[in-house]
Amino acid sequence: MRQDNYQFHDYYLVDDLLTAEHKLIRETVRTFVKQKLSPIVEEYAQKAEFPKHIIKELAEIGAFGPSIPTEYGGGGLDEIAYGIIMQELERCDSGIRSTASVQGSLVMYPIYKYGNEEQRKKYLPKLAKGELFGCFGLTEPNHGSNPAGMETKFVDKGDHYLLNGAKMWISNAPLADIAVVWAKNEAGKIQGLIVERGMNGFTTPTTHNKWSLRVSITGELVFDNVKVPKENLLPNVSGIKGPLGCLSSARYGIAWGAIGAALDCYDTALRYSKERMQFGKPIGQFQLQQKKLAEMITEITKAQLLVWRLGVLKNEGKATAGQISMAKRNSCEIALNIARESRQILGGMGITGEYPIMRHLMNLETVITYEGTHDIHLLITGMDVTGLDAFK
Repeated sequence: MRQDNYQFHDYYLVDDLLTAEHKLIRETVRTFVKQKLSPIVEEYAQKAEFPKHIIKELAEIGAFGPSIPTEYGGGGLDEIAYGIIMQELERCDSGIRSTASVQGSLVMYPIYKYGNEEQRKKYLPKLAKGELFGCFGLTEPNHGSNPAGMETKFVDKGDHYLLNGAKMWISNAPLADIAVVWAKNEAGKIQGLIVERGMNGFTTPTTHNKWSLRVSITGELVFDNVKVPKENLLPNVSGIKGPLGCLSSARYGIAWGAIGAALDCYDTALRYSKERMQFGKPIGQFQLQQKKLAEMITEITKAQLLVWRLGVLKNEGKATAGQISMAKRNSCEIALNIARESRQILGGMGITGEYPIMRHLMNLETVITYEGTHDIHLLITGMDVTGLDAFK
């Protein structure tokens, strides 16, 4: 069982920009991670198994829908608090952060934002408590970066909708009680449906043989003439802006979360560099190792300031999808680079389960791809600054 010796690093005193409530929330989640998650995460990663019992535990610490209003079971917290929670969870493991991020940003958020009052009251309190577990169906076998091309469709059958199609790479799917599914209606317009486990023709095969996000459970959503009650249609949005709005919320959480993985790798490498002796002195005394460490903390510091400012903008209702894309892309890139450099500092020990670095490295290879690939986010920024659309 690995000892969690993690120490937070704040080179530019970004903590001074946080409220007392933010710090209390962070300490609560950090303590939970050290006591409940860190001792088991390596074992579950080696087994490629999702620790199902953490669903209720994540709910108990308020990790599901922390920015959803309290009247629906959420935490009623601001966006910076949400980011802090995601960062502390991903400091442990990206898959665990994904579990919480999907439940909050991709299931609870669309029901709150695009659903009606009856749907909010029916689903949100149970999702917040972990009594219901959810997933988000957008990506398809033939449509990843181009979700508008989706082939999943539903038709109006009078007293219900008939849903057909398939989704893949869906976090939480095999255990999900409900799925927020995006499909095209008969007019070709994208709308959201709440599909419940137990509906005839709805299956969720598990995706096996993953080398990444091994602590997270992934699967498919398959719809074979699924009868969906009309009251399960999300009424307050149509078009691609619906799912993209959800992705903006989730990408914001990733922008904070990936920094957590970077911090854990940096902290591990820094400590190891002071303990590992070669040529009669600690390797941290050598210039090349100091160069690696200095560049790591520089990139972490820049990313910390970027997401804090983004959080302020989000709280003020000013954050744009383009700004969120920039932060998501930046955090993923610096985290992956830091994981790779940290692994080199640890040498051969860096590939073992005794240290978290190789697990973070494998996870981040997924995080840099999902919810908008590295290249797609670059093109979003390019379109934002030039006004020219490279997607057409």
